[in-house]
Amino acid sequence: MGSELFCELFCHPSYVLSPVRHRLMAISEPGNVPFPWRPGNRFKLLIDGNRFYPAMLNAIAAAKTYVLLEMYLTESGTVANRFIAALLAAAARGVAVKLLLDDYGALGLHRTDRERLQQGNVAVIYFNRLHYGKWQRNFLRNHRKLLLVDGLIAYVGGPGITDEFDPPVHSERRWRDTMVAIEGPVVVDWQQLFRETWDHVADDALSLPLLADTPAVGKQRGRATRSRGILYNEIKRTAITHIRNSRRRVWLATAYFVPSMKLRRALRRAVRRGVDVRLLVPGDHTDHPAVRHAGRRYYYRLLRHGVRIFEFQPRFTHSKVLLCDEWCSIGSSNLDRWTLRWNLEANQEIHDAAFAEQVCEMLEDDFLHSVECLFSEWARRPWYQRWKEDFWGRVDIWLERLFHPPPRRPRQ
Repeated sequence: MGSELFCELFCHPSYVLSPVRHRLMAISEPGNVPFPWRPGNRFKLLIDGNRFYPAMLNAIAAAKTYVLLEMYLTESGTVANRFIAALLAAAARGVAVKLLLDDYGALGLHRTDRERLQQGNVAVIYFNRLHYGKWQRNFLRNHRKLLLVDGLIAYVGGPGITDEFDPPVHSERRWRDTMVAIEGPVVVDWQQLFRETWDHVADDALSLPLLADTPAVGKQRGRATRSRGILYNEIKRTAITHIRNSRRRVWLATAYFVPSMKLRRALRRAVRRGVDVRLLVPGDHTDHPAVRHAGRRYYYRLLRHGVRIFEFQPRFTHSKVLLCDEWCSIGSSNLDRWTLRWNLEANQEIHDAAFAEQVCEMLEDDFLHSVECLFSEWARRPWYQRWKEDFWGRVDIWLERLFHPPPRRPRQ
């Protein structure tokens, strides 16, 4: 358990000494101008790997011009084999296939699979190559998940290309996650986001005839949002703005609940205004138990102020969804203070009553498969639970202070 928290917290891009922050962020892609809200889109909610993987693979199979794939977690296995076969088949048809993989996230991609892609005329580059000489610069990671096909359709969400999201056996242990299929004018912005990162990492610029405009296909409004750590944190800023302006509901699903003080304060104040505030977080099924214990230390005060907290029971929930009234955000960001401080993240914002209702129904079903943490019971929880929260919370605080010391006061 200790090694898990050490890897998740100490080996995390947030724990980098302040003097090298700007030097580290120099290897991320440029661009601090927010994308605009665009009407005329069509969004489709895709729940779990047995739904979004087939949709993504079908889109690749229908590609005519280019396939752009940006991914964090990529591991060899059944799911990876399906994608590699689809990408190789597309390249054999003359489709330009470009893969932008995070070097750390792709450690589980075997050399044989990398060679298959290279020999199959698939262009693959790796974000921020790991090297012992880089030291802290190894911590900056690209956590985005994005598939673009022909400039006509995009897929954005939280999963990687790994068997955890669609295992060949024991499907009841499938990781719970959410993606959104995107068609319409907003796809152009996702293309620009991919191109910016590719051009900054690759030796050569992305030489593809990307569509400059995508026709309207529906009536839904959407906007692509991104974060580049502390230098540009649009996802966190817009999320807190919508929480502060919410009137009816704020429902947040996250895989790793280590919230900033500003986010916790916004949630508590929303409850005071009479807003229905709920959190959906992992239960016993999680890939980082120590991080879960560190995050549970925030439950007491949130519950006392009326925030409802649900721990998902059947399997590990990896979803990253925020629903505020009729606005929602779905993508790669967990809205925890670590990833938002340093990782490259990207979310799709949607403002549409019908789509918000679909997200509402999805989360309500997740709540039904969760155990609600009640304040009266939480206040009487066993001592050993308190000990775990206190211990891992202290480790979290110690690491935060060690690698992010408070700024020195100027001499008088």
